[in-house]
Amino acid sequence: MENNTFLDNLVAYLYNSNSASVSDIVIVLPNQRAKVFLVEKLKNKFSNAFFSPQIISIEEFIQELSGIRNIDPVELLFEFYEVYTALPNDKVQTFEQFSNWAKTLLQDFNEIDRYLIDPNYVFSYLKEIKVLERWELTIENKTDLINKQLEFWNKLPLYYECLYKCLLEKGIGYQGLIYREAVNNLEFYASNVVSKLVFAGFNALNQAEEKIIQHLLAIDKAEILWDIDQVFVHDKLHDAGLFVRRFKENWTHYKTHPFEWIVDEFSQEKKIEIIGTSKTIGQAKIVSSIIEEIISKDSNSNLDKVALVLGDENLLIPVLHSLPSSVPSLNITMGYSSKNNPVQILVAKLFKMHNNALLRNATSYVFYYKDVLDVLSNPIVESYVNATSLVGVIKKNNYTFITHQKVISLQENSNQLFDLIFQKWTDSSIEILERINEILFLIKQHLDVNSEDDKVVKTFLYSIFKVINKLISYCSKNEYVDSVEILQSFYKQIIDVAEVSFEGEPLSGLQIMGVLESRVLDFETVIITSMNEGKFPAGKSVNSFIPYDIKREIGLPTFKEKDAIYTYHFYHLLLRAKNIYLLYNTESEGLDGGEKSRFITQLEVEKQAKHILNHRIVQPNVPNIAYEKLSIPKSEKVLERLEEIASVKGFSPSALTTYVRNPIQFYFQRVLSIKEAEEVEENIALNTLGTIIHKTLEELYKPYLEKFLMVSDIDFMMAMADEEVLKQFKEIYKEGEVKKGKNLLAFEVAKRNVFNFLKAEKVAIESGDAVKVMHLEKTFSRELKDNRLPYTVLLSGNVDRIEIRNNVLRIIDYKTGKVEQNTLRISNWEGLTTDIKNEKIIQLLCYAFMLEQEHTMPSMEVGIISFKNMKAGFMPFGFKEGREIFTTITPEILEEFKTQIIDLLLEILNSEIPFEEKTT
Repeated sequence: MENNTFLDNLVAYLYNSNSASVSDIVIVLPNQRAKVFLVEKLKNKFSNAFFSPQIISIEEFIQELSGIRNIDPVELLFEFYEVYTALPNDKVQTFEQFSNWAKTLLQDFNEIDRYLIDPNYVFSYLKEIKVLERWELTIENKTDLINKQLEFWNKLPLYYECLYKCLLEKGIGYQGLIYREAVNNLEFYASNVVSKLVFAGFNALNQAEEKIIQHLLAIDKAEILWDIDQVFVHDKLHDAGLFVRRFKENWTHYKTHPFEWIVDEFSQEKKIEIIGTSKTIGQAKIVSSIIEEIISKDSNSNLDKVALVLGDENLLIPVLHSLPSSVPSLNITMGYSSKNNPVQILVAKLFKMHNNALLRNATSYVFYYKDVLDVLSNPIVESYVNATSLVGVIKKNNYTFITHQKVISLQENSNQLFDLIFQKWTDSSIEILERINEILFLIKQHLDVNSEDDKVVKTFLYSIFKVINKLISYCSKNEYVDSVEILQSFYKQIIDVAEVSFEGEPLSGLQIMGVLESRVLDFETVIITSMNEGKFPAGKSVNSFIPYDIKREIGLPTFKEKDAIYTYHFYHLLLRAKNIYLLYNTESEGLDGGEKSRFITQLEVEKQAKHILNHRIVQPNVPNIAYEKLSIPKSEKVLERLEEIASVKGFSPSALTTYVRNPIQFYFQRVLSIKEAEEVEENIALNTLGTIIHKTLEELYKPYLEKFLMVSDIDFMMAMADEEVLKQFKEIYKEGEVKKGKNLLAFEVAKRNVFNFLKAEKVAIESGDAVKVMHLEKTFSRELKDNRLPYTVLLSGNVDRIEIRNNVLRIIDYKTGKVEQNTLRISNWEGLTTDIKNEKIIQLLCYAFMLEQEHTMPSMEVGIISFKNMKAGFMPFGFKEGREIFTTITPEILEEFKTQIIDLLLEILNSEIPFEEKTT
C-alpha cells in the first residue's frame, strides 16, 4: 500500500476489493469524529455521484444491536438513586453520601458487563474476601461499622440486579448494559443482517466487542481492518501491539485467514522535537511559537494537517489564549471536565453565596462579603454588571456581613442580571434552578457572536444549561430536594460527572483534540502536550471496589491494559507523522511533576534509524541582571511637586522616615500620592487598632485639657473607657463585626491598653505628679530657613499628646507596638538620618524642633509611651555623653538635629540624586 493515511488506505481497499456496491457496506469506526474525514476521502476518490456507505461509530452499532438508548452519567446517577431509595434500607443516605460510592460502583458495573463477567460470581467473591478479612473477629467484637460494611458487600448483587432490571424496562442503559444486551441479541441480528460490516481502525476491544466481531467474522458477515505497525506487532514486549498480538494468536479466524493490514510507517523518517519547559503557561507559549513558525515558513501552510493533542484537558484555556492571531480557524473536539468550566465556577459561587446567606441567620438574609465580591468579580459577570461603586462601599465600610436589603440599596445602576443574581433563594428548588437558567440566558445575550473567546464561553454556557435542566427534571420528580443545601449537594455531585463537549467543523483549521479523539486519524504535524508521568500516560490509580488481583483472575482490565491503550494511542499519533513535537513540564509540582513520560524515554532508548531526535529545555528569557533596583530620576515635574510639598503641606516626620526607609516608597506615597488599594478588614489590622486607642484617649482627655488632672478625673475616664472604645470601634471600623472571633480579642486588647494607660496615670497622680494636658492629636508646623536649602521648607506633623508634668514640657508619641528605651538613645549625630533604626528619634526630635519656638517652659522632653511596654512608662529621648544621659532637649541638641535634617532634605530635593530603591 502507498504511504497514505489509514483512511486513504481504507477508501482504496473499499474501491478495489469489494465486488459489491460501496453503498451496501456498513463501516464501523472507533469514534464518531472519523466519520466526517472518511466521507471527505470518499468524495475525493469517486469523481461521479454515488451513495455513501453507512458509517457509524462502534457505540452506535452496539446501541443499534441492543435496541437500548445510552444515558449520560448524570441521568444514570439519578436512576441509580431512585433504585437505591426504593430498596429496603435501615437508613437511606443523602444523595451526597450515596454518590460518593455510587459513582465508583457504577464504573465497576460497567466493566463487569462490558467484559461479560457473571456479576453474581464477582460480588460473591468480593463478599467472601471481606468476610475473610474479618475472620478472626468474634460476633461480640464486630462493631456496627464492620457490620454495615459487610451488609454493603452483601447488597451489591441486589443493587446490580435492580438497577439492571429498572433500566432495561425503560429501554435505557449505561455502556456495559448495552454491550451485554447486544451480545444477547447477536444471534438474531446475525441471521437478519444484510449489509457487510467493515470494522476499521480498532485496537483494544472488550470481551463483548470481541465476541460480536468474531461471530460476524465466522459467518462471513464482517471484515476487520487493523491499523498496526510491524514494529509493534513483532516486538513482543511493546505495549502498542499488546491487544493486536493477542487477537492474532487467540482468534479462531486467524487460524485459517492471514493477518493483514500490518503497515511499515513508524520506522520511516521523522523529525521528533522533545521540549521541556516550566509550568502549564510555558507549554501554551511553546505551542503558540511552534504554530507561528509553521505559518511563517509558508503563509499558505495548511493547518488542517496539524494536530494539537492535549494530554491534560486543563491546558485548553491557556492554549486558546496563547494561540497566535494568524491562526485562520480552529476546531476543538475533546471532552472537558465541567468542574473547570468558568461558567460552572460562577454557578458554584452563586450556590455558595446564597447557601451561606441562608445558613448564617434563620431570621434574615445576610451575605458574607467574600461571597459577594467573588460573584461580582467573576469575569463573566463583571463586564455586564457594573458594581464598582458597590464593591468600593463594601471595602470602605468594612462590611464583613451585609444584608440583602443593603446590597440592593447600595447598587446604583441595577440591571436585570444584578437583580437575578441577588434575588433571595427562598423559593422552591425548581424556581431557583429556573432563575439560574435565566442568568445563563442573560449572559448568553451579552456575548459577542463574532468573538472566538465568546464562542467558547457559549459552549461552556450550554453544558451548564443542560446540567441545570437535568436538575429541574429530577427535582420535579422528587420532593425531598427541598433546600438550597441539598440542591447545592446535588449540583456538586452532578458536575463531577458532567463534561463539556466541544464540536466543530473538523475539516478546516487547526485541530485541537484530546487523546481519544485522535483515533483512526493521521496528521503530518503532531504537537502533544503534558508528556509527563501521571498525565500521559495517566497514573495507575483506578477508582474501583474490585482489587487488582481479582481483576486479573476474572479477566477484567487492569492498569496494565489501560497503559497499553494509552501506548497505542501515542504511537498511532506518531505513526504517519513527519514532524512531531512532544512537550513536558520540567517543574516539580506534586508527586508526578517534572518527570517526563516513559514514552519519551522509550523513543530515546528504542530509537529507529531514520528518526531524528532533538531534546531541549526551553525556559523563559531571564535577563543577565535577574533583579535591578528601581531608580527614578527627578524630572522637572517631580521637582515642582517636591517644592509644592515643601511650601504648602510640609514634610511630616513620618514622610522623612519613609524616605530613610525606602526612597521609592516615599516617591509613590508622598510625591505621586498613591494609596494602597482599600480592602475589607475582616480582622482588625494593627494600624486600625492603634487608631482606635489613640482616638479613645483623645476623647477621654478632651474635657480636661489645660487643667491639672485629679484622681477623680481619671476614675471617671476609667468608668467611661469601655463605652468609648466601642464607640471608636464603630466609628473607625465602620460596619465590621466587633463582637466575634479575632475582632473580639482585638476589642478586649484595646480596652486593656486604655485601662492600663489610665491606671498608670492614676498611680502617678496619686504619687504626687502634677499633670496638665495641653494638647491632644494637634498638628504643629515650622518653617525651616537655611542658606544651604534651595528654598524655605515647611515641617509639619501631628503630635499625639503635649503635657506639662512637674513643670517639664513633655511631647509624647503613643506606640501600639513594643518600644524599648535603648532604641531612643544616641551617642553621636553621625548617620542619624541614614539608618532606619533611628526613625523614632527622628520623629521625636522633629516634634521638638517644631515646638521649640512655641513653648515657654524651663525644660522640654520628648518621648514615647509604648502600650506593649507600659511598665516602662514615659521613655524619653536621651543623648549619651560618657556615662551620663541627657534627656532635656537643649538648643544645642536641636541645632545638631537641624543640621542632620537639612542634609536629609538636601538629598531629597537634589535633582542629581534619583529616588532609588532600598532592598534591605
